[in-house]
Amino acid sequence: MSRSIDPGLLAESLRAHPAILSKRAIATATLGLGLDATAAGRPGDDAAALLTAEGFDLLAGEGFIPGFVADDPWFAGWCGVMVNLSDIAAMGGRATALIDQVWAPDAAAAAPLLRGLRNAAEAYGVPLVGGHTNFAAPDLGLAVSVLGKAKRLVTSFDARPGDVLVAAIDHRGAYRNFDNFCAALDAPHARLRGDLALLAELAEAGLLRAGKDISQGGIVGTALMLAECSGVGIELDLEAITPPDGVALARWLASFPSFGFLLAVRPEHVDGICARFRARNLVVAPIGRIIDGASVSLAAGGAVATFWNHAETPYLSLALKEPIHA
Repeated sequence: MSRSIDPGLLAESLRAHPAILSKRAIATATLGLGLDATAAGRPGDDAAALLTAEGFDLLAGEGFIPGFVADDPWFAGWCGVMVNLSDIAAMGGRATALIDQVWAPDAAAAAPLLRGLRNAAEAYGVPLVGGHTNFAAPDLGLAVSVLGKAKRLVTSFDARPGDVLVAAIDHRGAYRNFDNFCAALDAPHARLRGDLALLAELAEAGLLRAGKDISQGGIVGTALMLAECSGVGIELDLEAITPPDGVALARWLASFPSFGFLLAVRPEHVDGICARFRARNLVVAPIGRIIDGASVSLAAGGAVATFWNHAETPYLSLALKEPIHA
């Protein structure tokens, strides 16, 4: 490897990253609602999963940072669709419908936001079926919710020591704003739909133990959420993580890709799963391992540094009291 990586310095800087720290607000919200990991829908997952006779109904939603919406309303609308569909795919599901909630001072201000929502829904082939609109608000605001179905569920609570952590990410894009790396805007619609469908196909084949979509907080923040929910540790191999050309590793580890998933996989399934993603020209590789304990650590060049210990400092505070694998 040509790059020199200091795991300790990287861990220290990432612990203070605003996107990673922002996820800690989830614990305050769930506490206020009286929710924990045993509540219906199991908070801590990418979507709530409700058991039905045919499988699972999935429900998820995203509210957007006001500054993000104001900075790029059309892209915010697009992301309102895109990130929700990723949440459903991460659960091994297929999205069936979207609803939106839009606030704006007037119809003209809302127009680019609505256009972004519509453009993305058409691109991904998932219908927008209604929502709520307020054209008397002082500022632009956006929230989007999604419904989906899964035949075989993938959760954040099932990673086990001995599993391999695989990252699958689309590098065919660029940063749009903030640390949002978007590879969707110029992609053929059929490719967008097929890439997301692959997650459900792998789940239905029983090849995925656990997983999450890489969200705000990037690879390291998402790995921490997965580790805490499953009651395990994760060691990330920094030398196995390849950012897109021209992107620094530190930024990539905290970036929010438009298509990106962390998957806990049995060792015997790794090669087959990687081949399926590579066949779609997605960048995929084993980037770490699931281990006993509660630490998410960064490793490179024989050095290992703790990024976060979720037993000592809870992140989401949504871990099960007893790990599922115990």
